[in-house]
Amino acid sequence: MARPRTFDEERALDAAMRAFWAKGYEATSTQDLCDATGLGRSSIYNTFTSKHDLFRRSLNRYIDMMSAPQAEILEDSERPGFDRIRALYTRIVDSEFAYRGDEERSMGCLTVNTVVELARRDADAAALIERDLDLRLRLLRIAVDAGKRDGTITARRDTESLVRFINATIGGMRLSAQAGADRAVLESIAETALDALRV
Repeated sequence: MARPRTFDEERALDAAMRAFWAKGYEATSTQDLCDATGLGRSSIYNTFTSKHDLFRRSLNRYIDMMSAPQAEILEDSERPGFDRIRALYTRIVDSEFAYRGDEERSMGCLTVNTVVELARRDADAAALIERDLDLRLRLLRIAVDAGKRDGTITARRDTESLVRFINATIGGMRLSAQAGADRAVLESIAETALDALRV
């Protein structure tokens, strides 16, 4: 008879996600995962099969965790489209200072970090990144189209160009925060990007 697990698998997954987020896939050792989760090696491998499987599940959890509040902002039909994008940028800036690494620097975005580190050579990671990108672009389209209809987004560029621009700006903001940019710098980037929606 199998012994029941004596730990919270979801909590362990959250701890592993944070370890991968802070250090990246390659630099996170099995011992780092043991330290983060409080589990022994055998418990980690019995539950998650492999480091790669644990990373895949961690990345999937991160995507779900970040997508839900962004969807709430971008699908909010009570707000004009422009205000939804402004609120998203505010959330991005706030999140960069909510999640800090050991050196008190932003940990950036686990999906952006994964694109840089793994996406070209790891099919599982690439598939998750693609799913995340498709979702984010779809949500941004909803907000941009709403802004064009309600007159709060007046840029002459087509929706797809604006959506790709917003997404790229967010990725750049996250990398800038990881490199040490302070809140004022990120807010200035966001305001400049917002200005581009009204030209």
